[in-house]
Amino acid sequence: MTGFDNPAAVPPSEARRMIGEGRWQKPTSGLSNGYTQANLVILPEKYAYDFLLFCQRNPRPCPLLEVLDAGDPAVTFLADHADIRTDVPKYRIYRHGVLTDEVADIKAFWQADFVSFLIGCSFSFEQALLENDVPVRQIEEQCNVPMYRTNISCRPAGIFSGPMVVSMRPMTERQAIRAIQVTSRFPSVHGAPIHFGDPAKIGIADLSRPDFGDAVTIRDHEIPVFWACGVTPQAAVMASRPEIAITHAPGHMFITDRKDTAFSIL
Repeated sequence: MTGFDNPAAVPPSEARRMIGEGRWQKPTSGLSNGYTQANLVILPEKYAYDFLLFCQRNPRPCPLLEVLDAGDPAVTFLADHADIRTDVPKYRIYRHGVLTDEVADIKAFWQADFVSFLIGCSFSFEQALLENDVPVRQIEEQCNVPMYRTNISCRPAGIFSGPMVVSMRPMTERQAIRAIQVTSRFPSVHGAPIHFGDPAKIGIADLSRPDFGDAVTIRDHEIPVFWACGVTPQAAVMASRPEIAITHAPGHMFITDRKDTAFSIL
């Protein structure tokens, strides 16, 4: 079964075709399981070095997977000539740090000096978690992963600075230990958690009110486990206010042709 009957089994090229045709406009967690997903940031070329340095200085939330040449929308390393302007389910347009539009493609916004950055995404290790009997609550509840701004400051670079954003998945303490072991194998897609337990210690006041995504159920015997998140660049864009920046909408990722195992160190 393929398509909407079994999203996990949809091949990446078919998933991107569904997305480009507007037939999939939801978060991509659980879509094309086993294949790496990527966050997206697009900026004018004059900001590209600053942002590249920001990623280099903050590899946990911003692990770079591919950078496209200025003005070129073709993804050639992570996928077979996919079009970065159409192959993400939902994009966000920021002007001077303010969100002004959410759109299904960005052809009308494309500029000849745009540089596109594809950044590792924690959705990429979720199949490994499931294979190790660790739950992924947002897949169970068919919603977006909850994401939160923290009190952890990223190292600044050029115009870019801001707080680290984290994604959260609830699980038992035993499952959390296994999750640390499993996700440590995937440093290119955020790696091991940065925190678990008391959210106040990283500046999160209320888990029921995520800054991005959806709240999920946390059961009495579970603790929240937090991973560095690729939405961190969006927080940096909002703080740093370049005249224009384009990103994926949180949870709506670019699906690559690369297997998750290609980015595993074991």
